[in-house]
Amino acid sequence: MLVAHTMSQKVLLSSKEIHIILHRLACQLLENHLDFSDTVLIGIQPRGTFLANRLAKLLKEEYKVKDIKLGLLDITFFRDDFRRGDKPLEASSTKIDFLVEGKKVVLIDDVLYTGRSIRAALTAIQSFGRPDEIELLTLIDRRFSRHLPIQPNYRGRQVDAINQEKVKVLWKENEGKDVVYLVNR
Repeated sequence: MLVAHTMSQKVLLSSKEIHIILHRLACQLLENHLDFSDTVLIGIQPRGTFLANRLAKLLKEEYKVKDIKLGLLDITFFRDDFRRGDKPLEASSTKIDFLVEGKKVVLIDDVLYTGRSIRAALTAIQSFGRPDEIELLTLIDRRFSRHLPIQPNYRGRQVDAINQEKVKVLWKENEGKDVVYLVNR
């Protein structure tokens, strides 16, 4: 007898909740970095770039921060598991057209899960200089799933998802709507 595996999903964050969280995160960044003269934002490819772009836009348009340096970092070949998959990996592009030497770097990703992506990003960012300080901003912090001792400085929402559950973040720019789901596999 075959058992059908069904997937169920529930909304963790609605579009309105995401909007509120983005404003809160932008305000927390402003509080700690003021005019951003010594701070750069780095979105981790591929999924962190939507959040990074959205925050940079908010800071410029809503909070009138004049000069925001925003970069995109591909971590594909810095991951400790990049040779373990069956299919060849497709790298995203890295676009960092400034030095991080002596700067405060805010790494931005949508979901903090095991911490492996962040570890890879910490290694990858060294190619662009030695930052004074590195902070982590994440929309969703899955706090009970960490494999490495990594914690966010800024978090949108903490989620206690068990391992069979997956957090799925959809962005208006990519999937047509802003919503975060908890998906049961």
